[in-house]
Parts: sequence; C-alpha cells; structure tokens
Amino acid sequence: MRILYVSSSDRGGGAEKVALELFEMANEAGHEAALAVGQRHDDAPKILSFDNDNYRVTWPRFWRGQHNRQYSHGSTNLARLSGWIANLGEPRRWLEWHLGYEDYNYPGISHLFDRLPFQPDIVHLHNLHGNYFDLRSLRWITKRYPVVLTLHDDWAFTGHCAYSFDCQRWLAGCGECPDLTTYPSLKRDGTGYNLIRKKEIYADSRLHVAAVSQWLIDRARKSVLGGAMVESKVIPCGVDLDIFKPVDKIQTRRLMNIPDDALVVLFIANRAVTNQYKDYSTLEQSIRIVGSSEQARPLYFIAVGEEAPETVIGSAILRRYGYQRSAEAIAKFYQVADIYIHAARAEAFGLVIAEAMACQLPVVATAVGGIPEVVDDQITGFLVARGDSRMMAEKLTTLLDDPQLRLKLGATGRQKAVLKYDRNRHFSDYLEWYRSITEG
Repeated sequence: MRILYVSSSDRGGGAEKVALELFEMANEAGHEAALAVGQRHDDAPKILSFDNDNYRVTWPRFWRGQHNRQYSHGSTNLARLSGWIANLGEPRRWLEWHLGYEDYNYPGISHLFDRLPFQPDIVHLHNLHGNYFDLRSLRWITKRYPVVLTLHDDWAFTGHCAYSFDCQRWLAGCGECPDLTTYPSLKRDGTGYNLIRKKEIYADSRLHVAAVSQWLIDRARKSVLGGAMVESKVIPCGVDLDIFKPVDKIQTRRLMNIPDDALVVLFIANRAVTNQYKDYSTLEQSIRIVGSSEQARPLYFIAVGEEAPETVIGSAILRRYGYQRSAEAIAKFYQVADIYIHAARAEAFGLVIAEAMACQLPVVATAVGGIPEVVDDQITGFLVARGDSRMMAEKLTTLLDDPQLRLKLGATGRQKAVLKYDRNRHFSDYLEWYRSITEG
C-alpha cells in the first residue's frame, strides 16, 4: 500500500511522534510511505518539506528569507523590518492576520503531490495547525484520494484554539473569544469567521476521522467537523514496548548520578515549564508540599522537556533536563523513576502517561480530557482534580510511603499498556482501516 502521512513536523510532541512512527512502521512493513511536514529537521529518506516559501512570489520569498536570517544572527530590529517589507508583497495575507483570520495561505500543498515519489492510495493527516497547511485544500484532496484525519486536539473544530479548556463556544459558532492568546493565538477576534469557514470547507469534504480518545471523538461528532465524517474511530496512541519497559534501575541511576536508594518522581512534557497545556505551577506547588516534610530516603523530582539548573525545594532535589530526541533517551528517564506525575490543564490522551505505564510506573495525573481513559483511578494510579496541588501532593505521598502499592499499581499499568497501547496494535488498527477504506 502507498501511504502519504502529513504532519506539522518530524520532531516534537506526541502528535508528531505518532505520525513519524506510523510512517516508519509502514516502510518497515514493506509498504511505500512518505511523510510531508511543515518543519523538517532530519534528512531521512521520504520525508519531504512543504517548502511553502519557495512557492510564494519573489518579493515576499526574498524578504522572508532575510527575516529568518536576521533572526538567526540575533538582529531583531532588522528581522522585524524584513518581515514588514515581506508583508507588502502579500497585502491580503497581512490584512487577514490583522483581522484575526486563521492563515491558510500556504501554497506548498498545491505542489506536494507532484513531488511525491509515488501517488498515494490513501492520505493520512495529523495536526493541520502549525503554520504550514492550507485547510481549503481538503476540498480537492478528499475528492482525489481517501483521507484519514487523526485528531490530537480540538483545533479542527474551534475558531482558533488547539484546546478550548472549559469554553463551549465552539458548539455555538465561536466569537467573543475569552482568550485569543491560547495557541494558535490571534491578533483580533476572528473566531466566528474562522469557524464558519471551517464549516464550509468540511461541507465539501469527505473525511475518515480518528481520535486518540473517546473524549475527543465525542467532541468532534458534535462539532462543525461532524458533517464531514464518513466514518469515525477511536485509535489510542501506541508505545514501543521493546523500548518502554521496566529494567533494573540501579545501573541507569548511577549513570545519572542519582543515589541507589533515592525515590524518584518524573514529569515529561515538551517545553515542560512554559507549555500552556501542562500545569507546571501545580506540579511545582505539589513538590513544595511534599518537600516541606523530611524524607527517610533522598527524594528527586525530574522534569524533562526544558533545561534549567538543579534546585533544592525543601527536602527534594529538582532536576530539569532538555528535550530528548530519541525514544531510547526518553525511556531511560522512566526507567530510573519510581512514580510518574502529570499535571495538565488539557490533554487529549497523554502519550507520556502510556509510556510511563509501559515502564511499570504508577501514575498521579490530572483528570482532564482523555487522561481518565488511560489512568484507571486506584488501579493504575491516582486521578486528581485540575489545579489541586494539595491533593496531588497527598496522592504522591501515599505512593512514596507505600512501596507495595507502587509495585501493584505499576504492574497493573504495565498490563494495560501491553494490552491496549502496543504500537504494533496501533499500526495494525490503522492498516486494517486503510484497507477497509480503499477496498470498500
């Protein structure tokens, strides 16, 4: 089978990892697959960039190149000037940005299919936000090819935001947005127009829609996207169980200069501290509460995704590590930990939670979005209310004080990961669906 995967980047958070892994597994299984991305970081074969700027008219292409070069050299004022000059070559795009309209002016998609090494039997789209994809192209793509769209967040059916949090205005047409700064941010409130435009695009499109959780697919079915759904499925994210597995912690701890007898609590997120969908402030407050009491064993909190110097909070040592590119590097952090903690304001699934469970870690997590579908309260870990640092600290303390409970919940979590989140099952579920769609 010939499959085209489309994603915002070949490197990043959970959504990007899922698209990249499906692409790699398809090729490993003998299928012909390509991955087209908005941001290309690696030169691996069959990964293509949309190259949107190369298909713009000469004036903005030249000045946007100057803009990027000046920023890379630290010349902020010259970069801004170059950006303003580039806008003169695309006045309509500049005006739409000022009106708060979502930017669909990305011409790379019009040329992508001519650049592919093959013509696909099926097109599998992932996150379409990220400044690279012209959503209007769904009209003609879905008429030429069967299209699967996997939802990793809310963006496809809101007026601009990837997560709407407690806001329900996407059900009523958006407008009067309570927070234009939520990613992807807008300069002005064009959310009502943006949602109308999405509805019109979907009315002329046919999509096979998957979501990573029941919570997310239920929202999508009630939204403007619902009318475009030919078929819908819940397909949870997959985990490589050969990499994410429990091992003897001692050797890895010694490599990371962590005492053999330490208790280690782990949190992983891309841009762990500044990510607006995570809740680092609640996490840190929980650490302060736990660290305010004396511990019988050394206590380490490790946050991965944004590097910073080591600090001490009461009786606890806080270490922050930068973004980890490889699955093997990430797995080592799980494998030195005793407990995984995940504070979030919004989450469609929580791939890092599934990875932690695969490494046999009990989990303390916020009960938002799709997380309660992954963490079974008091069975594979504990769920707490969003923003409740005191309850998070209490559940964390319960696990820190009870090694047998940690072992019990961790073992049950590993069993669930093997049963539900094996990446081979994830890929085979999609492959079976591709065949059903193309042969049906």
